[in-house]
Amino acid sequence: MTLVERETPEAGVVLLRLNRPERLNALTPSLVGELHDHLDDAKTDQGCRVVILTGAGRGFCAGADLKSDPDAPGPFAPHPGVIGTFEMAEFYSDVVLKIRNLRKPVIAAVNGPATGGGLAFVLASDVRIAAQSARFAVSFIKAGFSAGDMGTSWLLPRLVGAARAHELLLTARLFGASEAERIGLLARVVPDGEIVSAALDKAREILANNPFGVALTKEVMWANLEIGSLFAGIDLENRTQTMTTATEDSGEARRAFVEHRQPRFR
Repeated sequence: MTLVERETPEAGVVLLRLNRPERLNALTPSLVGELHDHLDDAKTDQGCRVVILTGAGRGFCAGADLKSDPDAPGPFAPHPGVIGTFEMAEFYSDVVLKIRNLRKPVIAAVNGPATGGGLAFVLASDVRIAAQSARFAVSFIKAGFSAGDMGTSWLLPRLVGAARAHELLLTARLFGASEAERIGLLARVVPDGEIVSAALDKAREILANNPFGVALTKEVMWANLEIGSLFAGIDLENRTQTMTTATEDSGEARRAFVEHRQPRFR
């Protein structure tokens, strides 16, 4: 069984669908391993300009599957004891880093519950759209762990603010798509059944812009969340602007704008 399905719904777009619907796409080492492989492929695939991440069935991702067989075959054999626990934590968390470092925008198309590690994938994405029935929770603490896992304690405050993030981390309460949109976690909420279509619409808007400009926009956006001063942020922007100006696609974009036509990027 393929645990992460890859589709190409149209040119420039790769759709990755987590595929354990009977378990709300809960994470196992094997599923995470396949997701690593697909993100690696997207990185080197010159035909891929936008990635959409969604789930099969009625869930996006219910986080780690605590009922799965811990001795089931996986992509690697961790050491026993606490060292192996740390290795698995790194293995799961590295997906968040790959989403962040991928130079193509990632759209989270949240079709249902996104909790724990599933929420971490949503937070790491660049654009977040959800179906009306989607639900969210920082559920790590409910399973007996710290609420800080897979980058959640870093990402969530930067998206919704520290005050809201503290409350969500400490209570692990479930909240719906309407609240998620209101607090700034989501760009849009759409009716159930329209989530992939809405994500494709957003992908087309991104594809209308020059590829190198999109890549550097994602890079500078995330980098500036970590930069400590306005001066340093502008310094980085000036360099990325200079780099994009030197490309052929940049000139084509300006010509298309002046001529009131769609650009033809190479």
